[in-house]
Amino acid sequence: MRRPNILFYFTDQQRADTLGCYGQKLDISPYLDGLAAEGVLFENAFTAQPVCGPCRALFQTGRYPTDIGCFRNAQALPDDIKTLADYIQEAGYVTAYVGKWHLASTRRGRQEPLDVDYETKPIPPKRRGGYNGFWRAADVLEYTSHGYDGYVFDENMEKREFKGYRVDGITDFALEFLDQYEGKKPFFLTISHIEPHHQNDRQCYEGPMGSKERFEDYELPGDLQALGGDAREMYPDYLGCCKSLDDNLGRIICRLKDKGLYENTIIIFASDHGSHFRTRNCDEHMTGGDDYKRSCHDACLKVPLVIAGPGFRGGIRVPSLVSTAGLPKTILAMAGVDAGDRMVGENLKDVADGRTEGRKNCIFAQISESRTGRCIRTEDYLYSVYAPGLDGWNEGSSDYYRDDFLYDLRKDPFELDNLVGNPDYQEIRNSLALSLIQEMVKAGEQAPVIGF
Repeated sequence: MRRPNILFYFTDQQRADTLGCYGQKLDISPYLDGLAAEGVLFENAFTAQPVCGPCRALFQTGRYPTDIGCFRNAQALPDDIKTLADYIQEAGYVTAYVGKWHLASTRRGRQEPLDVDYETKPIPPKRRGGYNGFWRAADVLEYTSHGYDGYVFDENMEKREFKGYRVDGITDFALEFLDQYEGKKPFFLTISHIEPHHQNDRQCYEGPMGSKERFEDYELPGDLQALGGDAREMYPDYLGCCKSLDDNLGRIICRLKDKGLYENTIIIFASDHGSHFRTRNCDEHMTGGDDYKRSCHDACLKVPLVIAGPGFRGGIRVPSLVSTAGLPKTILAMAGVDAGDRMVGENLKDVADGRTEGRKNCIFAQISESRTGRCIRTEDYLYSVYAPGLDGWNEGSSDYYRDDFLYDLRKDPFELDNLVGNPDYQEIRNSLALSLIQEMVKAGEQAPVIGF
């Protein structure tokens, strides 16, 4: 049997609870809901790094951002690292990449000029992470476009402009690839949307025109109801972005069916991280103000993950906690490549198929930029630490951390009551701290001291 095509459709800053298959009451995601009904939905998927660049670095290498010097934004992929694209092309796949890249430019200090600047320029082949095929991308898409109109660059470093809503324009480029695809080899197509990420230079979410009216009857998730931030103002446009992403997923599905490719294509839908809508990073050792994502809370870490296609069928809902750190290894397994210990995480098909004996049901995440932090989340608890006195932009790790947050998720699902220092939870805290140190060592870090 011919190996499956693989299509990775991933979004930016999208909470899982924006989608019908995760409980959203408004009609936002009929196409993804349909895929979930056909395939596998992971009910509790979490990112391992809630910042755009580091998460993308992990997706492209299968290695933790601290291990490859990409623990924050504006750190390019190392030239000498073997990537997902390298592996899958060696396996006989043709590759295509469309949308936001965010792994080519470098900057040392927060406010310093870029040392290597491709943010609004064409990315040369050596900085494309091994992708040598169809290419329609910008390093920082929010700098080459707004909600409407913009440009990317092609594999020949030529500017390709688009008009209209950005999600439509990026999808048009993906359809261009599918229309010229000859079928001689299986394909691995990545569609990297920036929506529903806020537009940096305007500090707002830019949904399609009319989103505020169309989604005015929204219901805020519990954490945002309690904490506020700018969600009441921004949520309708945020949902408008999510609706457009689903509409365009539908366009991709229709084109795959028209070309007879759908039945042999695995579609992966995920996001790099979520959004806390300026509700979390506001205490004395964090940067406040404009932050939407750089924390340990579910608002930032919990993401949608649906996989549908050959090997992922049956309308299965997986309750286990999983990390999207396993996606590179999982994608290679789809292509018949066993990454072994060259990549972190697990093959998520094992979890989907119920092969979970002896598996620890927890996730680990690294936090950067807002702080140098780490966290572990189990079914019942979330525990995080931070490195006092360190700048999360300049320091990726530390040999000393201090208690930051502890939540009892059984009693406090919206993570509102921080139990750090509560004597009734001391034994639980100690156990979680030990588990967190073990996860850090597994990630290639030195075992730190965690103080109170």
